[in-house]
Amino acid sequence: MKEKVSISFLLLAITFCVCLIAANLLGIKIIQIGDFAVSAGLLVFPISYIINDCLTEVWGFKKARIVIFTAFLMNIFIVLIGLIVIYIPSSPFWNGNEHFAYVFNIAPRTTIGSLLAFLSGSLLNAFVMNKMKTLNNGKYFSFRAIVSTIVGEGIDSVIFFPIAFLGIIGFQELLMMILAQVILKTLYEILILPITIRSVKKLKQIEGI
Repeated sequence: MKEKVSISFLLLAITFCVCLIAANLLGIKIIQIGDFAVSAGLLVFPISYIINDCLTEVWGFKKARIVIFTAFLMNIFIVLIGLIVIYIPSSPFWNGNEHFAYVFNIAPRTTIGSLLAFLSGSLLNAFVMNKMKTLNNGKYFSFRAIVSTIVGEGIDSVIFFPIAFLGIIGFQELLMMILAQVILKTLYEILILPITIRSVKKLKQIEGI
């Protein structure tokens, strides 16, 4: 028998995929936030972890894992299409191919790093969230959400930045970027936690859980 999914699950899954694709493209640019140099993907990437927490809390690790792998495949699809389009001849009146190529072909290792980091971090985030839920009988959602984010974001940053930028920027700057990413993403999670909690409660009501 085919398993059905709700509209709520479908919308969150789509949003998760969009956030990951957007973060992958935005992550090419390094921006300055106060004293911190961080990837521009920071602006949207933490949203994927919040959705990850909601998916795991409401529907469980198994379904969250399906969404994570789907987003992983969609990221690969977008990158491959972008690389193919680079080599398709441009119209004579269009002179933006160099800039287009910069976005999709700045460095293959940036794409590899972001995909490996995302897959590892997202799966670990969902796993920790689900494991702590089982150990605490479904209690302490706020604590579980923060801890799982720190673990997931930590692994994500530790994997991504060395693969993408080692040798391009100094080792000390690299360490500072990793630390800044983890701190800012965790603060992001804490600030938006009230919305996450309400979203989880509402989703559980809708799903009858």
